[in-house]
Amino acid sequence: MPEVLECSSDSWNMTPANAQIVHSGQTCVVKEDNISERIYTIREGDTLVLQCLVKGHPRPQVRWTKTAGSASDKFQETSIFNETLRIPNIQRVQGGRYYCKAENGVGVAAIKSIRVDVQYLDKPVLTVHQTVGDVRGNYYQEKTVFLRCTVNSNPPARFIWKRGNKPIEQSKDNGVDIYEPLYTQGETKVLKLKNLRPQDFANYTCQVSVRNVCDIPDSSVTFRLANTTTPPALKLSVNETYVVDPGQEVTLSCEVTAGFPTPTVSWSRYPGSLPQRSMIRGGSLTLRSVTPADAGIYNCTAVNNVGNPARRTVNFIVRTMKNLTFQITPDSNKDSESIQMGRDLKLSCHVDAQPQDKVNYTWYKNGALIYPTDSLIVLRSDPDMPPGTSSLEIVDMKFRDQATYSCVANFPGSSVPELRVDVNITQSSVVPPVLSVPVGGGVVNVSEGGTAELVCLVDGKPRPPVLWSRANKDLPMPSGDWVVETRDGRLRLTNVTRDVMGAYRCQTAPYNGLNIKRRQAQVQLNVESQPYNAEFYYDTPNPIRTLKNNYSYILQWTQKEPGAVDKIIGYWINVQQNRQMILSKQITTKEPVKGVLMSYTLMDLRIPLSYEVSLTPITSFGTGNTVTRTIQYSEPYTYPRPSDHVCGFEDIRICGFTQDRSDVFDWTRQNHLTQNPKRSVNTGPDTDRSGTKEGYYMYIETSRPRQAGDRARLLSPLYNVTAARGPTGTTRTPYCVSFYYHMNGKHIGTLNVLMRVKSIATVDSAVWTLSGHQGPQWRKADAEIYPSGPFQVVFEGIRGNGFEGDIAIDDVSVTKGKCKQKDSVDKTGLYHQ
Repeated sequence: MPEVLECSSDSWNMTPANAQIVHSGQTCVVKEDNISERIYTIREGDTLVLQCLVKGHPRPQVRWTKTAGSASDKFQETSIFNETLRIPNIQRVQGGRYYCKAENGVGVAAIKSIRVDVQYLDKPVLTVHQTVGDVRGNYYQEKTVFLRCTVNSNPPARFIWKRGNKPIEQSKDNGVDIYEPLYTQGETKVLKLKNLRPQDFANYTCQVSVRNVCDIPDSSVTFRLANTTTPPALKLSVNETYVVDPGQEVTLSCEVTAGFPTPTVSWSRYPGSLPQRSMIRGGSLTLRSVTPADAGIYNCTAVNNVGNPARRTVNFIVRTMKNLTFQITPDSNKDSESIQMGRDLKLSCHVDAQPQDKVNYTWYKNGALIYPTDSLIVLRSDPDMPPGTSSLEIVDMKFRDQATYSCVANFPGSSVPELRVDVNITQSSVVPPVLSVPVGGGVVNVSEGGTAELVCLVDGKPRPPVLWSRANKDLPMPSGDWVVETRDGRLRLTNVTRDVMGAYRCQTAPYNGLNIKRRQAQVQLNVESQPYNAEFYYDTPNPIRTLKNNYSYILQWTQKEPGAVDKIIGYWINVQQNRQMILSKQITTKEPVKGVLMSYTLMDLRIPLSYEVSLTPITSFGTGNTVTRTIQYSEPYTYPRPSDHVCGFEDIRICGFTQDRSDVFDWTRQNHLTQNPKRSVNTGPDTDRSGTKEGYYMYIETSRPRQAGDRARLLSPLYNVTAARGPTGTTRTPYCVSFYYHMNGKHIGTLNVLMRVKSIATVDSAVWTLSGHQGPQWRKADAEIYPSGPFQVVFEGIRGNGFEGDIAIDDVSVTKGKCKQKDSVDKTGLYHQ
């Protein structure tokens, strides 16, 4: 049975992090600048792929950040080894300096940078002007015309002006002047035609070029200048502010009154886009069955590239009315909180409406219209209240003033329904509110993902709503709102997370009740959250043979986000062998620190058995998610027993091979019976290497969504090198990697075999490679290697330029000793590491 020897932070063989950035995506050129910073030039729309290759023990964690371009281009921290940053369809705002930061808690972090320069060339825009502001210096005449050509590009574009098909040379034509305005240096060229001549009325072409960098072609635009060329002008069919009732069909027309060439008319809206139900025909915009969501600023624009565009704007308002509320304000001069005879009283009424200033308020007493008197004063717009509030002031209240008062809000002449609120005013019907938290309700505990109810009881006449907010004013409510209204004081939160934990404030609303000092209370919400899972560290020191048939194993891991939950007090560790539990025990650890390795040594594991180990973090509230991995002691056998260790992938465990977590896609286990009937028929094997339909093999599927250059890596078990001396002439023991491959199809990419040596850092070295179509037969290959330490064999399949590119492998073996030379071997390799 395994025995726990120790539980501590790893402190041996520690080395600082080291990083290197390499690229494997589309690129124009990669060069060094004057300060030895690498510059990666790429065309807009291509795919950027950067890899941060890191070394160090413990394994460094990698984080990508960006300092220029879009502020949102920041990549989250990750613990994936050899982190790959992939940006498909890269845009110009994503250019800038990218930093790869690797840190493992030993020494200072390793930081490498690379500058990404995105190349692009837009279509140029040519406009014609006759304004003083376009003139350089003081020269201006009535018949002088300026053709302005503007383009966005990187690198700066070169401009060529043509009249007809002939380039314009300023030195040979006194009637023209070509210059760059100072405020748009490098982006604009102006062609100035002085004292227009008959030959100046012609077709003008502005051609821009970035000299074919990144294979970006030239672009151009042409304009015909005539003696009838004029800028556009517009006329609107409606007023600049246009108010309608909901449900109506509305047509906004923009009439072009001038302009040659004929202007193009377009409509836009702010904020947002045009409504889906809208229809544009010519210069008319029709809105069908309008709703309040269709309101906004509508812009009509006419453009013909002569002068400035013509614009007209309509403030389109759809009448709305909702949320009619009231307030009862006792005599504010007496600091009163209740109704008292002989004192003043104010009733206020407010409705949320558009347009707010067009709302009409009417007051009633016991159903009868109120006419203003010395004791009943009606304020159409109360200056002491929010805009759009009407108030009724009762001066020196008498018993006769006790009644039911009604406030009615409406839009005169509109089909929008009026809103009404009734308020009963007597000494017994108006009582100040009392707010309280039920006994035991001051602290609410809930498990993460559960439902919580926070309660503040309110009493009073009229009973006001209860408003909820976070006690920390900088934090919004879980819904994203800053304040949430509840009618009964009960706030219900579903699917709670640790982010919503904290203090919540409840308080009486200042409306639909007495307008007095607000009552408030506080409720604490505690979220009993599960800890994040642990993350196994796979670059663990080698399993150590302790006896002839036993070995020990140092299990290592880091805790993901240890500070985001309650304190982790330990771990449950379970060890199984062939589904039989041989160890289940809680271990106590120091409080985990992010990025710091924890270690746990198991003893008396049996060679060559493998074990399934699971690890579960524990807090005072419970346990977190469990992670599981397999540990094993694997060492290649020696001849003459090759049949004992040839892996034909017949078992679902595929002989301990695993998928690489840092690649793009995975290898697939398959035989003839499990093939997809709709698969491509011109690629991939029909049977395994032995020719049986029941036999399995591993292959890469290159159909969609795979793209050219995508990589899949299959990792062998970790082999321990125990021999200290090899054959004559070398101090290292040779091993032979033998396998069969199938590479049939017109789109076959590349099959690589790599040797991954485990030491302080992991190093991958290519030992065998083959590309392209090799025929429909299975072929055998050997690769001879001389590893310097524990190693894995990596089979890397790279997708070619199409879907007929499936690559397969079968009958893999790794044996101690040199490869035997046979006629059937068509490819060999020899590699020292």
